[in-house]
Amino acid sequence: MNNLRKNIFTACALTSCAIAVANENVNIAQNEISNIGEMFENGRMSGEIRSMYAGYNKKQAGENDIYATALGGYLKYELATLKGLSAAAAFSISHDINFATGEESVKQNPELSSSEGKYTVLSEAYLNYSYDSFNFRAGRQLIDTPLADSDDIRMIANTFEAYIATYQFSNFNFIAGNLQKWQGVDTGLDDEWIKTGEDGTWFGGIMYSDGIIEANAWYYNITKLTNAAYFDIALNYEIDSDISISGAFQYLNEKEISSSGTKADIYGASAEFSAHGLILGAAYNKSEKKANKESFSGFGGGTLFTNMDTMILDEITYNDKAEALVGSIGYEINNLMFMYAYGDFDSNKAHIVEQNIGIEYSLIEDSCSLRAIFVNQKDKENVLKTENDWDRFELMAAYRF
Repeated sequence: MNNLRKNIFTACALTSCAIAVANENVNIAQNEISNIGEMFENGRMSGEIRSMYAGYNKKQAGENDIYATALGGYLKYELATLKGLSAAAAFSISHDINFATGEESVKQNPELSSSEGKYTVLSEAYLNYSYDSFNFRAGRQLIDTPLADSDDIRMIANTFEAYIATYQFSNFNFIAGNLQKWQGVDTGLDDEWIKTGEDGTWFGGIMYSDGIIEANAWYYNITKLTNAAYFDIALNYEIDSDISISGAFQYLNEKEISSSGTKADIYGASAEFSAHGLILGAAYNKSEKKANKESFSGFGGGTLFTNMDTMILDEITYNDKAEALVGSIGYEINNLMFMYAYGDFDSNKAHIVEQNIGIEYSLIEDSCSLRAIFVNQKDKENVLKTENDWDRFELMAAYRF
């Protein structure tokens, strides 16, 4: 799925629950060598140069419009594999371009490079061991699971300090691990590494895929916050090479720990129809009321089908029953994709509508792309303009190597 679809078409696709290690292991294993010197000689460099503009037109009285333009990306070096052992490190960086950024603490948008306008971090640094279908990775790494994910839609992706084991058998993938800290766009960027729970997070998952059915079951113990169980299943059917349909269901249960205030039961469903480049989708989520409690979508962009570019159901679940309905339409032709999504988030105390309009063009497939997204959010519950009344525009250019 390209970045644009990930941003505003989340409602129409089952959340990907395979961690990033799996694909990387395939690449490293192809470079098997016989001594330490060859680990470096056959090492691999990769990265991305990224530039982004992001600005808000805020409509609440007394609020300033904010904007920023940043230049950055990441650079990663991976050693080749020796007897199953390998290692890698990556730096991520984002710096505001002063003349194209609002005044600090007044009109600057801190989403891209922190409130200081600069952000540099050793985002990945890990040791990896693989043997047949088993893999173990320790250190700072990129992962994507339902309640902990990279959410790579701005300048800095989320990464995690983690210890993760995976095992593949037939159509099944098994995963278990511990998350200690994380950094990235969803932490606010002003603090580089933040704890994932008071004493970290223990988690495990089972994933099944046979090309038609995809099913996932996950459990998370986020210490002193919640014990969370997540399940989803999707059915995908290709009528022919140009026409397909799919449907998915999900359930998230969160039990409170240590009077944290986090407790939830959330149900969801989504459907998608694709034909000759046209994509139609719909998604629905419902959160049951829990007295004086709220839901937690995890460390990252969240797993709910109705997640929009900015709005998620978590925002309106406190002490209330909440529902979200999202409709999406997209069209893809050659290297160009247009997308539109309309989301309605409603509870007894809040009613927020968000619209996402986007376009993405791949100048060089899988290497160079341009993306623009316009987001409009409105507070339908209040007569006066609130913090939920604004327009947001984002423009990004990226080159991967």
